[in-house]
Amino acid sequence: MNAPIKKVVVLGGGTAGWISAALLKKILGNAIEVEVVESDDIGTIGVGEATIPPIQHLNNVLGINEAEFLRETKATIKLAIKFENWKEQGHSYYHSFGAAGKGLAFCHFHHLLKRANQLEDDKQLWQYDLNYLCAEAGKFAKINSKDPILDMPYAYHFDAGLYAQFLRKFSVKMGVKRTEGMVEHVKQCAKSGFIQTLKLKSGQEIKGDLFIDCSGFKGLLIQEKLRTGFEDWSHWLQCDRAIAVPSKRLDKTLPYTRSIAHAAGWQWRIPLQHRNGNGLVYSSSHCTEEQAMDSLMGNLDSEAIADPKIIKFQTGRRYKQWNKNVVAVGLSSGFLEPLESTSIHLIQSAVVRLIHLFPHKGIDDSLVDEYNKQSVLEYEQVKDFLILHYHVNQRDDSDFWRDMRSMKIPDSLAHKIEIFKENGRLFREHNDLFTESSWLQVMLGQGIVPQDYHPLANNLSVEKINEMLRKIKEIKQEPIDKLPSHDEFLKMFCRQ
Repeated sequence: MNAPIKKVVVLGGGTAGWISAALLKKILGNAIEVEVVESDDIGTIGVGEATIPPIQHLNNVLGINEAEFLRETKATIKLAIKFENWKEQGHSYYHSFGAAGKGLAFCHFHHLLKRANQLEDDKQLWQYDLNYLCAEAGKFAKINSKDPILDMPYAYHFDAGLYAQFLRKFSVKMGVKRTEGMVEHVKQCAKSGFIQTLKLKSGQEIKGDLFIDCSGFKGLLIQEKLRTGFEDWSHWLQCDRAIAVPSKRLDKTLPYTRSIAHAAGWQWRIPLQHRNGNGLVYSSSHCTEEQAMDSLMGNLDSEAIADPKIIKFQTGRRYKQWNKNVVAVGLSSGFLEPLESTSIHLIQSAVVRLIHLFPHKGIDDSLVDEYNKQSVLEYEQVKDFLILHYHVNQRDDSDFWRDMRSMKIPDSLAHKIEIFKENGRLFREHNDLFTESSWLQVMLGQGIVPQDYHPLANNLSVEKINEMLRKIKEIKQEPIDKLPSHDEFLKMFCRQ
């Protein structure tokens, strides 16, 4: 199909649909027409309330005012995820967005800690991490310093439904057309198999050159029509259910997400300005729905304000996220549980990838192949990082955790773990979403302590290393007392 791409039709609203529409229209402008087809009668899956720092790039590119965004979406600041009971019952650690300490050229900071015999104490690393220190203190503000040692990357917790509404208004102002309706029939070209028209129940027909499928797990175009197929990863990521319920906000708003491991899964606690988001992700092979419901509802920090919502899912990805003239974005493209808050980022990166490879002169197989190649790599790297949390555990209180520990893991992950165990080396794969600092925090937090360190650490005496550590700790601690509480920051900043 060599016809120029002049009109993009986005099927489905929600976070995926409106991020797609907003970015395409903002970047490509009048070069294309963008139309979103959605129905307010179709609910959305609201598990993507926690994010990672690249969402700031998305909002900045769109030109969104941060204070307005925080107000409209009831957002709070996220500095980290606190993992509780993952290594073993009663143990906790943080995966923060920051990086601990300050390393040497070719020698990461944790090698210096190992040389100084401090790495065996699994709390030591985080004492040199500003994100952790602020999370523990419940404080936040933007620190105006050119010294990278005081960098404090952050993301947001927000109401995904309100974010979608916010982006809808934003997109319509830019010229995106919104059509209300439900699809009754999809017309394909008999020769090429390309999607040509969406016929709505109202009788209206929506024509397009390129279609973005944001129809959720159903995958109305990518799967139901094009039969693209799905690669199942449930043998690695065995959780296949979630129960979500909102509850009343707490008096004190934490600047981090809580991830609390249970007998057959884990529970999220996400603080918003107007409520808390709660949910339990679990394996139906290891836990009944009734047991999961009791576990969630019995472990809420505040009173529930709606009925629990049950979500069934399958982890994995489409064999092709771009098939013919359909690009799957969001849940239609695949699903990786929200353990590391990657759901909204995977939407963002899918649309950015499409813009980089946009086929303005018509669908080109080489562009499609490159898009799918990059998509597979991204999904597999996130998959490995999630498996790490489950596989490396010391829990012996349930079949679920024993099964996670004994399962065969991907060779790529096994290799990364083995290298770190032996000598503390961490290598970031090409375009890996997660930095060396992220891998380090989860490996150490789950109990993997390297046996050796980089020889460059021997260039400093233990006395010099300890003096350097003392100074770094002082620098990291110095801003804490001056920062406002998280709630004070939100109140002050949202007035702007």
